[in-house]
Amino acid sequence: MRRRIAALTLAALTLLTACTTGQDTPDDDPTAYAPGTLRVLASSELSDMAPVLEQVREETGITVRPTYMGTLDAVDLLARGEADQAYDAVWLASNDYLRLRPEAAKKVVSETPIMSSPVAIGVKPATVQALGWRPEDVTWSQVEQAVRDGGLTYGMTDPARSNSGFATLVSVASALSGAQSALTDADVEKATPRLREFFKGQKLTSGSSGWLASAYTRRGTVDALLNYESVLTSVPGLTVIRPTDGVVSADYPLSSLASASAGAREDVRRLTEALRTPGVQQEITNRTLRRPVVPSVSPARDLETSRRRELPFPGSRSVADGLLDSYENELRRPSRTVYVLDTSGSMQGDRLERLKAALAGLTGDFRDREEVTLMPFGSAVKSVRTHVVDPADPKTGLDGIRRDTQALRAEGDTAIYTSLEKAYAHLGADDDTFTSIVLMTDGENTAGASAQDFEAFHGSLTGGQGDIPVFPILFGDSDRSELEHIADLTGGRLFDAQQGSLDGAFEEIRGYQ
Repeated sequence: MRRRIAALTLAALTLLTACTTGQDTPDDDPTAYAPGTLRVLASSELSDMAPVLEQVREETGITVRPTYMGTLDAVDLLARGEADQAYDAVWLASNDYLRLRPEAAKKVVSETPIMSSPVAIGVKPATVQALGWRPEDVTWSQVEQAVRDGGLTYGMTDPARSNSGFATLVSVASALSGAQSALTDADVEKATPRLREFFKGQKLTSGSSGWLASAYTRRGTVDALLNYESVLTSVPGLTVIRPTDGVVSADYPLSSLASASAGAREDVRRLTEALRTPGVQQEITNRTLRRPVVPSVSPARDLETSRRRELPFPGSRSVADGLLDSYENELRRPSRTVYVLDTSGSMQGDRLERLKAALAGLTGDFRDREEVTLMPFGSAVKSVRTHVVDPADPKTGLDGIRRDTQALRAEGDTAIYTSLEKAYAHLGADDDTFTSIVLMTDGENTAGASAQDFEAFHGSLTGGQGDIPVFPILFGDSDRSELEHIADLTGGRLFDAQQGSLDGAFEEIRGYQ
């Protein structure tokens, strides 16, 4: 499998962010435990818990310092031992995948569920009506049939980066295979023809639930979203459906790490106890639309109370990784990306070498059927080189990318907007791929078209071209406001390689391609 889960190690340590204002660690070292301050490795979607954690801090004196990343990325970090001493606890959407990785599972010495949210489907009411669905009776098989008939398109997060995407993939595979217990390789093989049809309906992908919801609202081109119930309930105008043939749920366990000190483990125990009190559980469900785990607490008003079958998680890592590999390289739509790369004179030396290293490393992550275009620029676009990762001969395409990467040379000024226009012209409109542009620059625009010219150009795009997002990478001396404007204009997202690493930024973008 040519899939590489992003390693956000040193970058993650620099992003330790206190969601509350509490006491500092000794000598202001964010990597050292201080009594009453917990360093927590947390799933990205838990950023919405900040107000609840502030309330708990006031009641208990315990400050939580979270570092957010994708659940599967966090498990990979744990498995490599790089969370030892850096964190006191881990708080993921689910520990199901963690348990399939013995080298990660042994790092955890306790786990207590805090809340839950099942996978669900959020569908436009007009689409529900057109399909003749009764929301309380819909099955995954009906969803697949609607896709097959051309009546349903949807967005979903990348299962290789996001637990919501992975839980959705497991839910669909389990239901369509008819598995009566944990998924096996035979179940996945049996379900593959139906899964291939199912994923023809996926028109939107993302590395995070928040960006997925924003892209759905901005574009308005898909009929539904597949995600956690809590996310879908917060998106206006969606009918939330939990398929009757079963779902996989996140239970958000708070877990102590084996490497944590006795004092830290005691703080984790106290924090867990506080988060499970009836008052805090009610606050959690009201604020986040997740379900309480304490039976005496009622779910938030907008949450349906009828029960659904809980589908089993794969019983082995080989099945889970095989399902991911099948999705990445066979089931999903292929990706088509133009990498618009600043190779102006200011990139000379270490910056250019870092770019080459990041791109060379990225070749281990490109999927079968993926089309990759390298478009280096200075005062103008220098060349346009396109490579396809052919499943029958992936080495040829990947070697071509590496060869063109090593040939990059730094010279010229910085024509950002002219180069972006060339990238859009190269891509055209293509409804059969996940299409995007990645912009890496270390400076401001100094040549060619202006920002105003590009705005006018982008406003003139038709036939779906205007929906192609640009994902800029903040690097070197690039202008944050300039790149944020490009991301906002095109519906993309800014990635910061000034605070983290360039290879980490490229890796994180993979979830959006």
